[in-house]
Amino acid sequence: MSRLGTIGARLYRGEVGYDFIGKRKLWYGVSILITITAIVGLVVSGLNMGIEFKGGAVFTTPKTSTTVSEAEDLATEASGHQAIVQKLGNGGLRIQITEVDTAKSDQIKEQLSKDLDVPAEKIAADLVGPSWGEQIANKAWTGLGIFMVLVVVYLAIAFEWRMAIAALVALIHDITITVGIYALVGFEVTPGTVIGLLTILGYSLYDTVVVFDSLKESTVGITKQTRWTYSEIANRSINGTLVRSINTTVVALLPVAGLLFIGGGVLGAGMLNDISLSLFVGLAAGAYSSIFIATPLVADLKERDPQMKALKKRILAKRAAAAAKGESAEDDPSDGSVQDTAPAPAAAVVGQRQQPPRGHGRTPGKR
Repeated sequence: MSRLGTIGARLYRGEVGYDFIGKRKLWYGVSILITITAIVGLVVSGLNMGIEFKGGAVFTTPKTSTTVSEAEDLATEASGHQAIVQKLGNGGLRIQITEVDTAKSDQIKEQLSKDLDVPAEKIAADLVGPSWGEQIANKAWTGLGIFMVLVVVYLAIAFEWRMAIAALVALIHDITITVGIYALVGFEVTPGTVIGLLTILGYSLYDTVVVFDSLKESTVGITKQTRWTYSEIANRSINGTLVRSINTTVVALLPVAGLLFIGGGVLGAGMLNDISLSLFVGLAAGAYSSIFIATPLVADLKERDPQMKALKKRILAKRAAAAAKGESAEDDPSDGSVQDTAPAPAAAVVGQRQQPPRGHGRTPGKR
């Protein structure tokens, strides 16, 4: 078995682990700091909305020797607006200028014909109205709102309302960070960006539900035992699915990283940046939030429940009494019915061994 597979098996059995829940305030602080930075970037810099949202003109030229930087300067001077220029495979140029009407488009086309030394009739001009972009934006927001509502309803039915709230917070966290990164780096926001955002929401939700499913199964009949608190079982659920989350995230990030850094950066295919950046940032943020935000938040909310408070009080009292006698509370054979199925709390540091509960080799929640 590979080293990673061995670690995954030991994490699942509770032999090693990391105390994610115990250090949740640290992760909350990190997330708040990142989110504030993203919001500040969004407020200060704003989003670089593409032509599909702001309206404008796109000019496509035949093959020319003019470089991209030269064409950007010429197009900006001819239009009075910042131009985005991309080199096409046939040697031509795609020149995009926002906030341009029909009359201004004809003037720019004539000027580009002179500056680039190409016939005006060979320059294709496509106009995009701002009203069309506004419709696209409105439909995107509507789709996002419907998605959020359906997510909350589904999780509330399949799991419970606390998990629905935690998942919603994690999704908003992922969206905010991704949009903030776009504002900070200045990448253009296009319909491809919107598609990328919706895609990463589904991925983030999938990763979160995997942990929630493990947690739900492991906490069946939790109040009938006095070994493990809800937070301790939640921590085991995170550790038990940690290697799976890492594997799926890395596999998903590799092709996206190829699009972003090789396709968009090295090869200069700038049109790939609008969707690849949202996917890259969103996938990473989604994996982070499912581990460090969603599940710790569920544990926080659940521990406020009177039953969980009473359970925690009984467990701590039992452990204190056992410690006073020099015994281990885990060895009490008179414990509740789920003592053999509830997973052990993960150790504070990965690599630290601990005594697993009886029956620790079984699947959590199964007898």
